[in-house]
Amino acid sequence: MIDIESYIKARAAAVNAALPRFIKGLKHADPRLAEAMAYSLSAGGKRLRPLLMGASYEIFGGKAGDILPAACALEMVHTYSLVHDDLPAMDDDDLRRGRPTSHRVYGEALAILAGDALLTDAFTLLLSSRYPRRVRPAGLLAAARVLGERAGARGMVSGQAADLEAEGFLKGRATPARRRAGLKLLSYIHLHKTADLITAAVEMGALLAGAPARDFAALSSFGRDIGLCFQVADDILDVVGDKGKLGKSGSDARNQKLTYASLLGVEEARRRARALMRRALPELARVRGAAGPKAALAGIAEFVYRRDK
Repeated sequence: MIDIESYIKARAAAVNAALPRFIKGLKHADPRLAEAMAYSLSAGGKRLRPLLMGASYEIFGGKAGDILPAACALEMVHTYSLVHDDLPAMDDDDLRRGRPTSHRVYGEALAILAGDALLTDAFTLLLSSRYPRRVRPAGLLAAARVLGERAGARGMVSGQAADLEAEGFLKGRATPARRRAGLKLLSYIHLHKTADLITAAVEMGALLAGAPARDFAALSSFGRDIGLCFQVADDILDVVGDKGKLGKSGSDARNQKLTYASLLGVEEARRRARALMRRALPELARVRGAAGPKAALAGIAEFVYRRDK
């Protein structure tokens, strides 16, 4: 039986140690810009996406350390999205992971540029790093394509745009038709704003390992449902969670965000999260490969569902 909290802590520590080394290696970068990039990367967090990538890769015989640069690249894209999400023009958050947000420390303009640099240099790190021979160039290019698609206008960014457009959706009289429209819109937001980048994590791990198409498809489905479950759990925590543990100010209510908790209530949101987690595990069971990494992925799924921060 895997101790998932120890597993997460150990794997996250490897990512936390590697991320600053990349920033320090950016020759000729403006010092203040590099400092702002490092500030947001060093805020910690669960490093869920790199963990999912590493475990997916290990299912097919590799070691997570083989693809650490790719895992860090994915975390850089995730961090850029948080820096921009916190900006006054978007969610206008003062706290992220218990610390002042980037724009509160460095100003709005430099925070925007730090996010831009994190996104752009993520692809530099992904494609120009040295990997073991078993990581083929074709796999790297396929992983880069997935990351670009899942993070871009067909993925995460469109989810963020729809999230902004949905602010204030719940104003006015609630009708069955409006509830159905809210659920449709919310499904789109959650799929793209959150689930796409989590799906990218398992897809990139599988591609870098040269996984068969059937196993890639099963892992992709698993990642989608875990990503959706993660966001539903986040919606619930924004209402009932300990703000001190969460390390953020809870801007969803202030911005009148459309969430499962606000639309359906906390108990119905919990039922949806549970259903997503239960749907994900059979998809993972279809994947052929090493039992240990599959158990780790199942443990991460359970952690996503039960987390309190």
